[in-house]
Amino acid sequence: MPSSTTPTRPHNSRTIRRRSALGGAALLGAGTLTGCGIPSAYVAEDRRSVQDRSDREQRLAFSNWTQYIDTDDQGHRPTLDAFTERTGIAVTYTEDINDNDEFFGKISPVLTQGADPGRDLMVVSDWMAGRYVSLGWVQAMDRANLPNVTANLDPQLADPAFDPGRRRSVPWQSGITGIAYNRKALGRELKSTADLWAPDLKGRVTLFAGLDEALGLLMLAQGADVSRFGEDDAHRAMDTVQKMVDTGHIRRFTGNDYTSDLASGAAVACQAYSGDAVQLTAQNPDIEFVVPQEGGELWAESLMIPNRARHKRNAELLIDHYYQPEVAAELAAFVQYICPVPAAREVLAASGDKDKAELAENPLLFPTDEMRARLHTMRDVTSAERPELHKVWGRITGV
Repeated sequence: MPSSTTPTRPHNSRTIRRRSALGGAALLGAGTLTGCGIPSAYVAEDRRSVQDRSDREQRLAFSNWTQYIDTDDQGHRPTLDAFTERTGIAVTYTEDINDNDEFFGKISPVLTQGADPGRDLMVVSDWMAGRYVSLGWVQAMDRANLPNVTANLDPQLADPAFDPGRRRSVPWQSGITGIAYNRKALGRELKSTADLWAPDLKGRVTLFAGLDEALGLLMLAQGADVSRFGEDDAHRAMDTVQKMVDTGHIRRFTGNDYTSDLASGAAVACQAYSGDAVQLTAQNPDIEFVVPQEGGELWAESLMIPNRARHKRNAELLIDHYYQPEVAAELAAFVQYICPVPAAREVLAASGDKDKAELAENPLLFPTDEMRARLHTMRDVTSAERPELHKVWGRITGV
């Protein structure tokens, strides 16, 4: 997922831990609490907010992943600084999210007990965001404070199953799970996830180790509707993987370290994230990323306001700041994920900067209509389904 088209910006590993968290104890704990109906886990709507201090305290605290915002050579964050200059609201920006499960484990006791979370805004992957929504640990946003979000949010990201209408979450950045492969080493094109099972790829394929990261693409390969899949669809996909494990076809299950396998030639084809593909292709033009003909998985990582945040309106104003096309374009040019503000494309194209103009034409930042038609959003794995699916997946992957 981390990506760059310029050799001067180093490849980093921030998303290695983000998208590839394996769904450990913290995540299973969320499902267990919900499934068992433990009263202290779920927070009712009337216990989620406190008196907002935004009017008298011109500040907010924002927790994010490392290197997930634009930064200049002096270490400043231009888009964040512009917000403070325009509104007078100071932002305490902390890169304290390294892993979805780890962060969940850190903040869950606070949110369960109704204490001050110490932050007004946070970014988590959508599959984990669903846990927060189902547990009642995040607040509904005031749409009156989000006119740019209403006007500019990518319609394809606007109505996820875990949060219909995006009442409690707003995408920060987005991406695609698809296939990356070394076309020169393989000598042909790959067009489908099922192509990974070709005999000449035995021992040269990697899959993601995380259930939430791997399953959607595998189910799409078998014709499932991932927005409404059933447990039979999940087990059918896992049965196929089990057969591949039994025959030694799969080299190994990975986090984002799949990039090193692909770069070194140890793997020829793999499940991959679109953001990584920009970086990998810049380093080796023989590596290609493809959205499978039967479909790829579209995901997002979203801004959320935790319960009892003390500066809710200020947080909403910051969210809306990033949905101005000019601001979204500046952020997209740096992080190079799929931009959740399609209008940012025109800003980059008209910038007069050659590199930025090229980014405007990159379908891994601004997908074409043809590509969009093949993108699907996977529904959340429910708390009732998760223990059994994790047990089976863990037996298959050995993690």
